[in-house]
Amino acid sequence: MNLLINEPPLQVLPSLANLVGLNEAIILQQLHFRLQISSNIREDYAWIYRTYDEWQVEFPFWSRDTIRRAMAKLEKQGLIITTNRFNRMKMDNTKWYRIDYVQMATLQGVQNAQMREADCTDKPMQNAQSSLGNLHRPITKEIKSNKNNTVELALDVVAYLNLKTGKNFRAQSTVTQKYIKARNNEGFILSDFKKVIDVKTKQWLNTDMQNYLRPATLFGTKFEAYLNEAPLSISADVTVPASVELNFNEGEDW
Repeated sequence: MNLLINEPPLQVLPSLANLVGLNEAIILQQLHFRLQISSNIREDYAWIYRTYDEWQVEFPFWSRDTIRRAMAKLEKQGLIITTNRFNRMKMDNTKWYRIDYVQMATLQGVQNAQMREADCTDKPMQNAQSSLGNLHRPITKEIKSNKNNTVELALDVVAYLNLKTGKNFRAQSTVTQKYIKARNNEGFILSDFKKVIDVKTKQWLNTDMQNYLRPATLFGTKFEAYLNEAPLSISADVTVPASVELNFNEGEDW
């Protein structure tokens, strides 16, 4: 009996399978992986298009009906968005698919709240499973600087950024990889990038600054300064001045 894997395996996080179902979790994971390498950009989002026959080639252990039911469940939950309006011919009903990462983050937040309410002692979804954006592979260790891991690090960083902001930046972007590689060469690792994303998302999301939640700003020359900022929190016994003067250098990229 051959006990070794000789083909690319399908992986799934147990926590995700517990949330949405095993079949649905496998589909979400594979769809996320395909979206990361997709060149089909429509309305500023990456999409992939598949017929059910093509999905069955990807998941040969399922019937068409099983795939159809799992997809319908994910659509109903709002975790995936589908359309056929990008097809050139009106008679072509091939579906285009993308993940709604905002809804994924909402799902994660609901689970976290439930776990805290149940007084769970484990840190919910904050360790190996912290980012639903990393469904295509588990993270087993911090990524160190070398020439071969820039793309891998960029995938993890950009997936986490998209998860937290609801945006759809592409890890394959040469400019994005340049910023991430520059910071990685300075010794910063995945947890540092995540901390900067967390800090600035908490400060800027849903404000006039939210457009600056982008790789060029977050991972530029101010990265270390952002990393050492404390998350925004105001204690009840702290008096905040009525007005605070903020000095911005003209033309500076925030």
